Amino acid sequence: MISQKAKYAFKALIHLARQPKGATVQIDDIAREAAVPRKFLEHILLDLKHRGMIASRRGRSGGYILIKAADEITIGQVLRAIDGPIAPLSCISRTAYQPCADCPDEENCGVRRMFAAPYAAQLVLFDATTLADALRTEGADEL
Repeated sequence: MISQKAKYAFKALIHLARQPKGATVQIDDIAREAAVPRKFLEHILLDLKHRGMIASRRGRSGGYILIKAADEITIGQVLRAIDGPIAPLSCISRTAYQPCADCPDEENCGVRRMFAAPYAAQLVLFDATTLADALRTEGADEL
């Protein structure tokens, strides 16, 4: 399950992706339109900014803007930016590998084998699905 913080990040990013190219959106507008608490949104937008997905502009016409195209921002990138490693076990993580403290034989570990293939399949989908995909499916019947 994704965290509430990640869900809010996706809502904010989708809102930004809906805007005309080059348009900035003020944080109050994002919070209202995406139904995200403003105070929480400030921290989320800062994380996304540090990861190079969005930028902020100061001034009267300032606000937030996507700096990567919607088809370049994947589910996997956002989840890692907000929630950290997404692997169910540290011993199969591609970005934060650590051997399990309670496993004497990683190569023959049944738990590791059980999760390795489903995790790899999930990663392929997470790293292939983008914000643009969310925009293309808007209005369609979704789960």
